[in-house]
Amino acid sequence: MAPQRRGAPKAPEGSGAAERRRQSSTKSIRVPRDVRKKWLRAAVLGSCTVLAACLFWGSLGGDEGITEDYDSHRRFEGCSPRKCGRGISDAVITRDEARRIRSIAEKGLSLGGSDGGASILDLHSGALSVGKHFVNLYRYFGDKIQTIFSEEDFQLYRDVRQKVQLAIAQAFGISASSLHLTKPTFFSRINSTEARTAHDEYWHAHVDKVTYGSFDYTSLLYLSDYLDDFGGGRFVFMEEGANKTVEPRAGRVSFFTSGSENLHRVEKVHWGTRYAITIAFTCNPDHGISDPTLT
Repeated sequence: MAPQRRGAPKAPEGSGAAERRRQSSTKSIRVPRDVRKKWLRAAVLGSCTVLAACLFWGSLGGDEGITEDYDSHRRFEGCSPRKCGRGISDAVITRDEARRIRSIAEKGLSLGGSDGGASILDLHSGALSVGKHFVNLYRYFGDKIQTIFSEEDFQLYRDVRQKVQLAIAQAFGISASSLHLTKPTFFSRINSTEARTAHDEYWHAHVDKVTYGSFDYTSLLYLSDYLDDFGGGRFVFMEEGANKTVEPRAGRVSFFTSGSENLHRVEKVHWGTRYAITIAFTCNPDHGISDPTLT
């Protein structure tokens, strides 16, 4: 997932859904009351432990389901994944918030865009797809950026990131303060235009922990609706016997542990335009990045 990919922006394919609601036993983080009231259902997405939409992880113990991808990286007790997990929630981010944050992506991507079907906007590094390459929008456009984005845009971005971070921490029973935003975290815009470079080939199966070593927990916030705004483009968890998919919906958050236990890909978009933002977290503070700022 990022501005250099062979399998970057992501999304999943069908599964049965089991709805649950539980009180979290996690006391290490405080979740805003309005968010707490809305914790929703989780989808059952295969062999990984299913997290009832940011509600619980349970006492699992052991390393069942976690792959060797984590072995070559430093572990952080109380944060590093100990068991495979996936969760989906429609209650962390509202559809209005999704609409507003999508407008940030649209404004930024209006400055460029890939010649192929996949365009990237990374507000942290400044990476922006332009033609067959990437530019740093802060250097390339200079003061013009002040007329494109507003302080309110960046505040909304920070608020949404924080809500997703809290949701993941709540679901996995860890402290939100132990999670650190990591790179690449970026907007993606995908359409049906034929790929021009390897960067446009977003549909390849991949493992986030292998592709981006800092990733421990991956999340995707969808900013457009499957079948209303685009066709294809579902996020597919690849499993032996039967794949499991997530259908994007504006405001829907999908999150999962980043190792080979969650091999995944994105279906090709057949029509329309699919917007999403990948928000990645690490347990290693040395790999953390700051929220973007306008000035």
